Amino acid sequence: MMPQMLTNRTFFAIALIGAIAVLPAASASAAKAPAPLKILVSNDDGVKGEGMNALVNALRKEKAVTVTVVAPAANQSGTGGKTTPGVLTTTKTTTLGGFPAVAVDGYPADSVNYALDNLLTGKNKPGLVIAGINYGANVGPFVPISGTVGAARAGAAHGVAALATSQGLANPMGWAAGVKETIAWLRANRSSLKKSSVWNLNIPSCSTGKVRGTALVKQTSSTFYDFDPFGTVDCSVKSKPLTNDVTAYFAGFAPLVNIGR
Repeated sequence: MMPQMLTNRTFFAIALIGAIAVLPAASASAAKAPAPLKILVSNDDGVKGEGMNALVNALRKEKAVTVTVVAPAANQSGTGGKTTPGVLTTTKTTTLGGFPAVAVDGYPADSVNYALDNLLTGKNKPGLVIAGINYGANVGPFVPISGTVGAARAGAAHGVAALATSQGLANPMGWAAGVKETIAWLRANRSSLKKSSVWNLNIPSCSTGKVRGTALVKQTSSTFYDFDPFGTVDCSVKSKPLTNDVTAYFAGFAPLVNIGR
C-alpha cells in the first residue's frame, strides 16, 4: 500500500507542477499591458463633428487612454495651418455624444495650440495628437489645405507625435471603417510614437467591397489623376498601383504617409 500511495502522490505533484507551469504566460500577458497614453483630439469639422465623435467613443474604450477634446467651434475645413492672432475665445461644451470638450473660436491649428499652451502642459502634456476623423479624404492636392493636417502639424510643432485621419465621403456616411483603421494604427504604434512626427491616414468609403487594409506609401501625389476625390471607392478592384496616397486610396487601401512637419 505504501509504495502505491507514494506513486499516486508523486503523480499528483507532477501534474500540479505542470498546471502551475502555464501560469507565468498569463503574468507575462498582463505585463504587456499598454502604458498610459494621453491623447488630444481635434478636427476641422467643428466640435460637433460626427467623425470626431465616433473616434472619441472608440478611444475611450482603449486601455490606459485618457482623451481630451479641443476643437474649433465651427467648421473650418480647408483652412490648412492658419492661426488667429491675439487672444482666443473658448467655450466649454461637449461632443455630439456628450463627451466634455472645449470649443475654440478659431482654426484647427488654433485649437491644438490653445490646448497645448494652456490646458495640457507639464505632466499633462499628451503623447499623441489625433486630428479627425475628417469628413472627406485628405489625399493628394488636398493635403496642404487640410485643416485636419494643419491641426496635426500644430501638435508636431509642440514636440508631440500626431496623426491626421480622414474618411472618404459617402451617403449615408458610416464611420466604422475609419474608426477601425485609426484604432488599428493606434494599437500598432502607441508604444513607439516619435515626437514631432506627422502621419496622414485616409480611409476610403467603399461602394463595393471592403477596405483592403493600411498601405504605407512614401509620397503624396500632386494630382488626383482621373479619380473623383469626392466620390466613393470601388474597393473590390484588385489593382495594386501603390505608388502614392492617391493611387493606393483608389485601389481600395487606406494609405498612410509620413508627411513630416
